[in-house]
Amino acid sequence: MINQNRLWERLQLLSKIGTTAEGGITRLSFSEEERKAKNLVSAFMEEAGLSVREDEAGNLIGRKEGTNLDAPVVLMGSHVDSVFNGGNFDGPLGVLAAVEVLQTLNEQDIQTEHPIEAIAFTDEEGARFSFGMIGSRALAGTVTQEELKNKDSNGVTIAEAMAAQGLKPDEIGKAARKPKDIKAYIELHIEQGKILEQENLSVGIVTGMAGPLWLKFIVEGEAGHAGTTPMRIRRDSLTAAARIMVAIEEEAAKTGTTVGTVGQLKLFPGGINIIPGRVEFSLDLRDIDEHVRNQVEQYIRERAEEICENQNVILTIEELQRIAPVPCAQMIQDAAGEACRKSGVQAFSLSSGAGHDGMQFSDLCPIGMLFVRSKDGVSHDPAEWSSKEDCADGANVLCHTVLSLAVQKVDVPN
Repeated sequence: MINQNRLWERLQLLSKIGTTAEGGITRLSFSEEERKAKNLVSAFMEEAGLSVREDEAGNLIGRKEGTNLDAPVVLMGSHVDSVFNGGNFDGPLGVLAAVEVLQTLNEQDIQTEHPIEAIAFTDEEGARFSFGMIGSRALAGTVTQEELKNKDSNGVTIAEAMAAQGLKPDEIGKAARKPKDIKAYIELHIEQGKILEQENLSVGIVTGMAGPLWLKFIVEGEAGHAGTTPMRIRRDSLTAAARIMVAIEEEAAKTGTTVGTVGQLKLFPGGINIIPGRVEFSLDLRDIDEHVRNQVEQYIRERAEEICENQNVILTIEELQRIAPVPCAQMIQDAAGEACRKSGVQAFSLSSGAGHDGMQFSDLCPIGMLFVRSKDGVSHDPAEWSSKEDCADGANVLCHTVLSLAVQKVDVPN
């Protein structure tokens, strides 16, 4: 139904923005690269015949009107920002598939009762400020002015980065939508795992999303000369931090469902011949069951405190974000199952270990998600890949699902 070649060509065009020497893509939020990516997507939206605007959070929105001017909107979306040296499918596929769906509906003169919007959300990844999903939080009305004070590695706050892009951070609250204005949200995304590949299936229906908990550990000991400070009197913050990291791995592994990742590590003062006096590192802890995740967190905290007491160092733990796991609405799962049948794709259900923008809308509207097969399960890496055919299958299932939610007025060709 959708134009497979057009979708693929647009993915390739977008992949040229923010390329790195290592062969990946770096498009951080509120950067020149992200701005260029949004400008390109905006051009695609205009080609699709959509009305295009950016809201107060910088979310890029393309809208196709419905026949009922008072009907709530059906939302599709994802993001075009990336992690450092990431791939081209995590985020862009969902954005460009949403645009492709609406362009296909316009070309085939298919009208719906409900309006439909395709959105490129601002900063889903959180790679720049260690605080993600800014655009979707703003749309959900949950982002705060205090959170906009989060800084990047250069000391630039989110608010300052927004202002540099011509946005008014004080007005970000105007991006919020009300529950009565949204019927549903659905997102197409690469799986970032190997389940669909193992099942030899191109598309999956997501049942729920694991909630990410981000913590920052600060371990403070005492810096000293590496050659003149005896081992028995050292207050080495790094050895304590290393023991905590081992504890994180051990506690996360016990449940069989929890995952814990230390992705950032900073040593101070950082000299080769200086005992680290201060260490900062991050923890990304996730589970589809919030109770299990929180229990693992508690065990990690207790072990970390014990380790630091034994090492005679000071421990501080800061909470960066805490998002509850979110189930996908059954009505959307059902619509997606029927869409798979219409698209000639086997319906298959699985959960998401990754967090996504839709998690922010759990109190706003029913949410749903579709996965597309990922080669070798690789993601957040230049080797990230989904085939042209699989991307088309996902976009077709998305199209039929959205039509079901938006209530199509004519028969839709397969």
